[in-house]
Amino acid sequence: MGQDTAKNKPSTSTVPDNLSPAAREALLELSATIRKGTALSETEYFWRDHAAWLESIGYKLRPRYQPGWEPDIPAFQAVTLTNENLVPMARAAIVDAICIKDGKRVLLKKTLKAAHPYEVEITTFLGTAPLADDPRNYCVPLRDTLHPPDTPDLTILVFPFLQQLDALPFDTFGEIVDFIRQMLNGLQFIHENHVAHRDIGVPNLMMDGDELFPDGWNQRYANLTPEGEEHTNVFTRTQRPPKYYFIDFGLARRYDPSDPNPLEEPIFGGDRTVPEFKTNKESFNPFHTDIYYAGNTIRRFITEGTDVEWTGYYGTDFLRPLIQDMVQDDPTKRPTIDEVVTRFEDICKKLGPWKLRSRPAPRRGSIFKGLRSQIDHWKRRIDFIKRGVPPIPSRQPTT
Repeated sequence: MGQDTAKNKPSTSTVPDNLSPAAREALLELSATIRKGTALSETEYFWRDHAAWLESIGYKLRPRYQPGWEPDIPAFQAVTLTNENLVPMARAAIVDAICIKDGKRVLLKKTLKAAHPYEVEITTFLGTAPLADDPRNYCVPLRDTLHPPDTPDLTILVFPFLQQLDALPFDTFGEIVDFIRQMLNGLQFIHENHVAHRDIGVPNLMMDGDELFPDGWNQRYANLTPEGEEHTNVFTRTQRPPKYYFIDFGLARRYDPSDPNPLEEPIFGGDRTVPEFKTNKESFNPFHTDIYYAGNTIRRFITEGTDVEWTGYYGTDFLRPLIQDMVQDDPTKRPTIDEVVTRFEDICKKLGPWKLRSRPAPRRGSIFKGLRSQIDHWKRRIDFIKRGVPPIPSRQPTT
């Protein structure tokens, strides 16, 4: 233990000379504690141990996962502890890498067949051609499938490096409409192909952030740069409209098209509020549950907010009747996804340009920060009107 402590301590030559012996020792111990807290965790060893193999087949992990890496934290010097090389991954199964062939950042996800027997099959089905080429498909594209030679039951799926949905606030109601439209159209496409996602929620919806965050973003802290600093170059969703994606098909199932009412036993994903799962019935139609998940996602992320994760927005009452039908307790009374999409488009037709260009005020937040955001919003709004930028973002560049 003594050797490990000494290894983690910085050299005493970097300690200021004007400190008392007790202060010097305390600061050395503090520095050692910081180094220990930023060191590789056991759950990350898999990636370190496979870094060389991954690089040999075209995927280079960042320095944190290279063999022999140790946190480089000089004693008593300013260090950004949000730098992504100094913090462990948010989820042990996922890590980012660089695709050597094209230089693009990608996400690697390991999945065990014993734990998620259908994930590879369904992700491949929805995320590769010909379905991946369908413009209505909002499922995460699958770039590659890797098979570690020392772990035959494990598969590594390679995806684009996507940005978290809540890394950027919505600047207009038109941006909210665009997000919900893409989500509902994406779910319609999934259901048309007889797949139930079974784990829809904000964490499993992401967006293409390359245009929104041209300087990149942090793998752990999405609202920061890879170095852990505040962004200085960020665009709104109207300036650079993103595409949204469904991710994580670990709980998804694909059903026989001839079965109009497939039934499944309850299985909890991230959203544990499903009403039918609280009854004594043994099985339910997962497509009905997907409708609840989608409605509750809109309710928690857009209309109501939550106590901790999401603020919600004022002025979204026009969505409430549809949401109430999507989340009602009796799953058989919920609308189908086709009905949801039709009703949502009818709602959108009643929203005028003034409403769509307006800023949705967060239900929680600083008054002074909100005032500054409102001023910035009006400057953009006037510019968009002058240039004829659509009030509902389109995928065409507008900057």
